[in-house]
Amino acid sequence: MLPSESNSTQKDISSRQQEVFWPKDYLAKEICEARVWTYGYNADVIGELFQANNKNNVSGHGRDLAVRLERDIENENNDQDPIVFLAHSLGGIVVKDAIRRSEACCQRTRLIVFLGTPHRGSPLASWGEIASNLARVALQDSHKKIVETLEVDSELLDNIHEQFVNLIFEHGIRIHSFQEMRGISGMRGLHEKVVSDSSSKLGLPKIETIESIDANHMQMARCQDRSNESYRFIAGVLKQFLKNANLNTDSPLRPVTQMQPGATLSAKHQVEAPCSTTSSYCIPFLRNRRFIGRTEKLKELEEKLFINSHCQKLALVGLGGVGKTQMALELAYTVKEHWLEYSIFWAPAISAESFEQAYRDIATRCSIALDSKKEDPKESVRQYLDSDLAGKWLLIVDNADDEEILYGGSSNSGSITDYLPQSENGLTLFTTRHREIAVSLARNEIVEVEEMDQEEAETFLKKSLTQKEMLHDQKNTTELLNELAFLPLAIAQAAAYLNAMQISITEYLSLLRSTEQDTIRLLSREFRDDTRYKASRNAVAATWLISFDQIRRSDSVAADLLSFMSCMEHKAIPRTILPSVEPAERMIHAIGTLRAYAFVTQRGNGDGYDMHRLVHLATKVWLDKHGVAEALNEKVAARLAEIFPSNNYANRAIWREYFPHALQFLRNTKSLDIEARHDLCIAVGRCLEVDGRVGEAVVWLSECFLWRQGRYPEDDPDRLASQHALAVACRADGQVKEAVKLLEHIVATEKKVLQEDNPSRLASQHTLAIVYKADGQVKEAVKLLEHVVAIEEKVLQEDHPSRLISQRALLSLHSQQRSEGEDRRETSAQW
Repeated sequence: MLPSESNSTQKDISSRQQEVFWPKDYLAKEICEARVWTYGYNADVIGELFQANNKNNVSGHGRDLAVRLERDIENENNDQDPIVFLAHSLGGIVVKDAIRRSEACCQRTRLIVFLGTPHRGSPLASWGEIASNLARVALQDSHKKIVETLEVDSELLDNIHEQFVNLIFEHGIRIHSFQEMRGISGMRGLHEKVVSDSSSKLGLPKIETIESIDANHMQMARCQDRSNESYRFIAGVLKQFLKNANLNTDSPLRPVTQMQPGATLSAKHQVEAPCSTTSSYCIPFLRNRRFIGRTEKLKELEEKLFINSHCQKLALVGLGGVGKTQMALELAYTVKEHWLEYSIFWAPAISAESFEQAYRDIATRCSIALDSKKEDPKESVRQYLDSDLAGKWLLIVDNADDEEILYGGSSNSGSITDYLPQSENGLTLFTTRHREIAVSLARNEIVEVEEMDQEEAETFLKKSLTQKEMLHDQKNTTELLNELAFLPLAIAQAAAYLNAMQISITEYLSLLRSTEQDTIRLLSREFRDDTRYKASRNAVAATWLISFDQIRRSDSVAADLLSFMSCMEHKAIPRTILPSVEPAERMIHAIGTLRAYAFVTQRGNGDGYDMHRLVHLATKVWLDKHGVAEALNEKVAARLAEIFPSNNYANRAIWREYFPHALQFLRNTKSLDIEARHDLCIAVGRCLEVDGRVGEAVVWLSECFLWRQGRYPEDDPDRLASQHALAVACRADGQVKEAVKLLEHIVATEKKVLQEDNPSRLASQHTLAIVYKADGQVKEAVKLLEHVVAIEEKVLQEDHPSRLISQRALLSLHSQQRSEGEDRRETSAQW
């Protein structure tokens, strides 16, 4: 316990005899596993705390605290028990300095509770102003000379803070920061808070919890009795730490040393402040305001995961379209509202690309540093969620339906399950259509999601229809819901069709029952589940195929857009990737048609769209049925090749948005033997290389080069360009020998067909020289660069960028040669 600065006068001593010292009288008795060690200082020398060259400054006290703790730790003969610091005001800075000085303190410390500690200056309050405020509080007088002559070494304070932050991350130390809510009345200049909110927190969301106390700076650490809410807050944090620390009850926490007398802190505290959390949220959808029913299932989920804490992994299992995703979404927002300490992350398992993109989003949201050239973002996020730094979290893995994606297969280099975190602080919820997958992921912790009951389905249909009077036909309404198998997705789509076409339920039923059985049977295979009746597999397929044909007949532009989207990754399809439609109103109308059928939902920012996975699949079936899949792929390849951005780093946001869709298309069209597809290969490969995904870049650039090699002559510019791009990627991927081989062939070919001063020829020679250097062929690199520089001096201006780059590269090589020569001479002299 480090109390704040105290002005201990003889007058105070007698009054304190009547007061309690709550760390000793209450805390030590209530938390019997621990004893309390105190350290304090005199407020009369508060000005010296902020000065650089003063034995009484913060650093001096930090040194003394560290020395005494280390001595007592050694005398205790116990290096296992954790240390918890509780520090008020400037005592927190003393603790921070002790932490940075003492390795023993770092290793033993598990939690630091700060009460109104100033961690930094801010635009609203500099270190000087903060120091003045604290001096006024400590001296109880705003006219003391020390306030006027206060000197603050802000560099010392900032250095302590910076080193402390690095250490708490390194050692996994948790932080709980209490902030004051009131100013100090009756003292000039202190009607505002003594330490502002921006200064009294570290600002490290994943390791720090921030909470307010409805008191001023002095009162927040004064507790006269156990019922004092400020005391209950502090004791509650310590008890929570002990509860979650998994301590062995046979080896309880032992004291570092016996309690020493300290200043008595007392004051009245009145109103409990609400707790503010620092949880993070990566939820890709807005809350579904039309969500209905499922009350008992949601209650079961809450009880299993949060109330009774029966399990850490749980699977929602049920037929496609039954509403698993919407239930998970509703749970996510319920947790966000009621379990504030939990972060919520969402990762779709529909493909390896979408899963990786979700993990990249989590990394961005949680400020996880990624080395894009070396680290796998999925592994970095997994390690982070496994650590204590992540705090408590709920991870929702949605659409975990494909065994090959989940567990790896011939077309996957790894499996999603390899990157699922395992932490006592975390909960994972899966949604899947397959019971076998549910069992393998969550064992016996499974919640079955079944069709809606009659009442829920009717209510959902009513909320979805624009013409409510349709439901007056009770007989046909019941028949419709039966035909749709009471599946939420099927009901939503049927309602969208009824609203758009303005036909009756009777007419819709007639269309539904006249669907070709062979098409229904084909599409039903995706919904097969041996635990369900066959009739329940067909309803969604019937609804979708009817709607597809209707769209094709009534809105050809909407049908074209739907077809194009089926070739993309079905989530987060950017508006800009879609084919151009003129006039703009026509595009708006076509998108409106797709949204009216609920085939497409607009994302929150309005710049992209999502397709349901089964709609995505059913659209492909529909395209095969009409024999237009191959022609469509050619159009899609041409569109993507046309709009995919260059590898200029300024385009990074665009190419990252396009990656999942372009890669999905390329993987699904291996047999598409056209130029446009391979133009897309090189465009994607170049951007992947700049983005640090060099292994993937090599794959697609190789495919482009091999295709062009087999069709274009040796000196064709496009063939040489693809060969050059591949060489650059190979070098970045560490395949230096292969890069040398490719570039030597390019240089030899261009020597035959291009003039000596041709820019492309000079660029190839320059690149080859750089690769020679990487391969250790320094002499060859120097020779080639000398040739390039000599040519460029003849044909380029002195300030031309290419000429300057070549000259700098040559100077670097000469410098390397001289350095290596000196090293050899030194070595010879030593011998």
